[in-house]
Amino acid sequence: MSGPVGAFAGGPGARPVRAAGCVLWRRSPIGGELEVCLVHRPKYDDWSHPKGKLKRGEDWLVCALREVAEETGYAARPGVPLPTVRYLAQGRPKEVRYWAAEAGFGGFTPNDEVDRLLWLPPADARLRLTQPRDRTLVDALLAALGGRTGPAPARPPYDHDGPRPHRT
Repeated sequence: MSGPVGAFAGGPGARPVRAAGCVLWRRSPIGGELEVCLVHRPKYDDWSHPKGKLKRGEDWLVCALREVAEETGYAARPGVPLPTVRYLAQGRPKEVRYWAAEAGFGGFTPNDEVDRLLWLPPADARLRLTQPRDRTLVDALLAALGGRTGPAPARPPYDHDGPRPHRT
């Protein structure tokens, strides 16, 4: 699922600020339900998905993964692209490309750019997000994951001795 959310204003030829980010998700360590990561940026006093501006010559996805690591402290395993979001930021057009991404190894440490991080169920994340345009990304994540918000399916028991030969 991809496509623009919002439209550029700012006149013809206005070059957009390019940014990328992820809707970072995990299965709760308690219960296994889906949780979405939100970050609080004290500069704007808002809750959003981790994202940031592309560096010169940087690939969109590389930027998204770098920003997730910088803002959350977590490695991310990228999944499908989510809708691109377009809006005006301080009078300039901005384009942000997003990916669904499962959280990997890591841990949050507060910093000047992001002072808080929350893992919330999708419905709570939608309510906490400051910008309505960011809420649509939670819906896109759920659609990409097939609407599965409950505990992950049970895995077959692990055989510590390795595979056994098939007997006939």
